[in-house]
Formats: sequence, C-alpha cells, structure tokens
Amino acid sequence: MTIHSGAASALTLTLTLALATGGDALAGANEPAHWLTSWYAASQAGWESDFPLPMNVPAWLDNQSVRETVRLSVGGRRLRLVLSNRYGRQPVWIGEVRVGLADKKGTSSPLTFSGRAAVSIPAGATVTSDPVALAAAPLARLAVTSYLPRPTPVTSFHWGAQQTLDIAAGNPAGATPAGSRHATGRLFLSAVMVEAPVAGRTVVTLGDSITDGNGSTPDTDRRWPDFLAQRLAPHGIAVANAGISGARLLRDGMGQNALARFEHDVLAQPGVSDVIVLLGINDIGWPGSPFAPAEAPVTLDELAAAYRQLVAAAHLRGVRVTVGTLPPFEGALEGTPYAGHYNPAKERLRTELNGWIRSAGVFDAVVDFDAILRDPARPRRMRGAYDSGDHLHPGDAGYRAMAEAIDIAALLENAR
Repeated sequence: MTIHSGAASALTLTLTLALATGGDALAGANEPAHWLTSWYAASQAGWESDFPLPMNVPAWLDNQSVRETVRLSVGGRRLRLVLSNRYGRQPVWIGEVRVGLADKKGTSSPLTFSGRAAVSIPAGATVTSDPVALAAAPLARLAVTSYLPRPTPVTSFHWGAQQTLDIAAGNPAGATPAGSRHATGRLFLSAVMVEAPVAGRTVVTLGDSITDGNGSTPDTDRRWPDFLAQRLAPHGIAVANAGISGARLLRDGMGQNALARFEHDVLAQPGVSDVIVLLGINDIGWPGSPFAPAEAPVTLDELAAAYRQLVAAAHLRGVRVTVGTLPPFEGALEGTPYAGHYNPAKERLRTELNGWIRSAGVFDAVVDFDAILRDPARPRRMRGAYDSGDHLHPGDAGYRAMAEAIDIAALLENAR
C-alpha cells in the first residue's frame, strides 16, 4: 500500500522545539499540552501450573527490585507512569519507583504518587504517578525500576518472551547490579504517558501474540506495532500495544476476551483516536488443541457478532476501527507440544472470516495482512521470508511488512 507522509511538519517542529527548549513549546496559549499513552503493556491474570505454558516470572517478590526497559512511541517533556494490580487478589506495596533514559545509566528520577514515594496498589486497581520532568525524544528508551520491600505474590503481569526484565535483591536505586537475575515479560508497569501537543493522538493495537510480537527478536522492539510507531512518531502520533499472547475475541485465554477488556485496554487510553484490531486466530485454533482440548469450535456468526460489538463500542466514543485479516497458519506449531492449532476445518473458517472482514463494510478501514504475509505458491502457508519458523508468528521481516501495509493516511487525517 502507498505510504502517506501527510502534512505533519508542524507537529514535528513543535516536538523538536519542546525537547530543545526544555518543553516550553509544548504548552502555549493556543495549544495547551495534554497526556497521551506512549507505551502500554496489557495486564493479564496469572494461571495455574497445569496450563500448557509457564508464566516465566517469579511467583513471589520480597525485598527485590524489578528493572524494565520500555521504548516510547512519541516523546514529551514530562512523563507519568501507570502501575497495575488489575488481577491481584491483595494490595501490592511499592516502596519506590525511579525512571530515567536507558542510555544514561546511573541517572534516574524518583517518582511520587499523590506526593509520596511509596504507594499501595489495591487489588484490582491501577495507580498513576505524579508528573515527572524528563524530556524524552520520540522512540526513546526508558529504564524503570520498582522496589517491592514486602512479600508480594505475582498474580497480575504481562506474559511474553520479547522483553527481558532484571530482578535484583534490595533497592539498587535504578541501577542493575551484578548478580541480578533475568525473567521475561512485564511486572506491574502497565503504561507510560507523555505530555504532548494537543494535536497528538494515540493509536491502540488490540491483538494476540502476533500483535504482542512472538517470534520477533527479543529486546529489539521489532513487533509490528513497534515498526508502526517508527512510522507515526514523526507525526506526533503514539502507538499503544494492547496485544496479549493467547488473546481471543469471544473467550478468555491467557487474558480476558476482547469484549471484556476493550474499555480498559483501548477506550480508556488518554488521547485514543484509533484502534487497529487483529484477533480471531486463537478463537479458531485453540478448540481441540492442547490449549482448549474440550472446547467446541467457534462459528463465523459468533466472530462477526463480536467484531460488530467492538465497532459499536468504539464508534460511541468517536474511535475509528481498522481491522486486519488473519494471516495464514498452515502447519502452525507442528512438531511442538502445542500441535493441533491448525486443520482444514479451521482453515476454512479463517478464509470465511477474512472474506467477511473484507466485505462487511462495518469497519472504518481494513488492512489485508493475509495478502501481505501469505506464500503466493501456497496461500494457506506464511511466506518463508516472513515466517519466524513456527508457521504461526511472523519474524522481524514479517512484522515490518505488516506495519508497512497499514495505510496511515487516515490516521494522520484523524490526528489533525
């Protein structure tokens, strides 16, 4: 598809001047600043040990610090962090949180919550920090260190092997001392908001493991929403990735179903103007597989009805909806303990759903990921150059191709 650069020089100039002058250009009399979600990780509930996949994070933390690295999409002169205990069953006590630019080790700023360094996150709740002055350029990487001084069960987190976090004993005040151990995923840190020009907007990407970036190179920010963020950052448009591995439209999986989490993960994001949805392959693939061996197959009518509900909820809030067709998945997870994700009946349903997405006329836009990723010689299978190797998730090149397939002209128009 054609890439539209748009007339966004004013936004780019405003951001550049703001960072060069300490942020004064961000808030003028005619264009007051506001807050955007510049980075996001959707929370999910922990699961029991009999689930096919391990959580890959500690069950407990006690007098330990967690250091996480995140890459912003848009930048700004001030930041606010959101910590989540959304699926926790008891309060989580955070003794201190520090944030700094990841490439400036040893320099970080302490955060406060309602004026205090420590904060208790009630069960089921989130907390938002007070603003902290930290000028961050678009696509800047931040290092966030959270200290947990008390015994804390990990029952609310974000699963995924695309990002490494460091866990160290005690409170190293934002550093990563020798002897720290590594885990993957996200713990408690859920969002980073930036103060940005009023013309800025946030695009939320709602999806499953393909949106969460499974199959991409870890710790390199090569998910398709990351590549989309690179395209949109010069225009002052943020990208918040609300992908959850195992996510589904209709039923809970490794996270709540899309209808249940749509308000919190999409519509409640500050500055949201658009959502790009890529969901359904787990609704199709999980039944009869090791993930849901006794579950009945889903129907096209059920999937279509769920999509219509997402559109109705979004449009009531003035949010545009772009939907992606489901990529090919013949041979998905073959030769692994999770084989059974694909069969001819599931392929027929994927084809039917893609046909409905293309022709239904209920979405503001459609991006044909299926056409971009499929092998021309074997259209039920992913093109080899784009395949991560498991025939379900793209690799880095595939994710880049997905981001480049999105026509951003409408996103730019919606941001004006």
